Amino acid sequence: MVDILAHICGKITLIVKNSNKLIERYMEITYLGHACFKLKNKKVTVIIDPYDKEVGLNLGKQVADIVVSTHAHKDHSSVERIEGVKLGEQPMVIDKPGEYEAKGVSFFVIEAFHDDKKGEERGKNLVVVILMDGVSICHVGDLGSQLDEEQINRIGEIDILMCPVGGHYTVDAKGAIGVMNSLEPKIFIPMHYRTDSHNQEKFGQLAKLDNFNNEYGIAPTPVKKLEVGKDRLPAETEIVVFE
Repeated sequence: MVDILAHICGKITLIVKNSNKLIERYMEITYLGHACFKLKNKKVTVIIDPYDKEVGLNLGKQVADIVVSTHAHKDHSSVERIEGVKLGEQPMVIDKPGEYEAKGVSFFVIEAFHDDKKGEERGKNLVVVILMDGVSICHVGDLGSQLDEEQINRIGEIDILMCPVGGHYTVDAKGAIGVMNSLEPKIFIPMHYRTDSHNQEKFGQLAKLDNFNNEYGIAPTPVKKLEVGKDRLPAETEIVVFE
């Protein structure tokens, strides 16, 4: 009887260990509000576009190995609010065009515009492609216009697209759908839209998420976080929104 119980317990332990390994395989994406996301696997944490307190949202205490900023506006570049993973260390900051590699993650960064007038109104903006755990994620920052053919070719094939939908400072819902159609991601994540928690004086002119949902004709169920791997990507584009 003791031998049988030991054998059963051993199998249970093996199942639990294998289950933990399965969970660790997947990168976790968390939406921190506005245009800010956290990408995390068991080895590295990347935060994109941390915002300042004037946005009105609660960023909370965040730590990362690498911080990406798509442009210098404080609602996208408050990198000082992010602490390093190790005590006393500052995270690596990526805020310029180029190719980078750190801690097993690759970054390809190109220039675009914050408006539809070649940057005359709001300047330049970065589009960042991140390759992490075999999944390519494209964050377009405060993109203000459609991507041209050269930019589309340079970005290449992507799995996940994070794109503003709120308009006013960026492309609106219709413009975001145009960007989505040009890049054809497996997953589209809308961002940079107005919520009730936003500073209404500064961001009251942004459209709400409902505006995008109505334009696209879908109202997806919000998720708390997204666990994604190459083998979990859908065959056709799906919209993912966060709580």
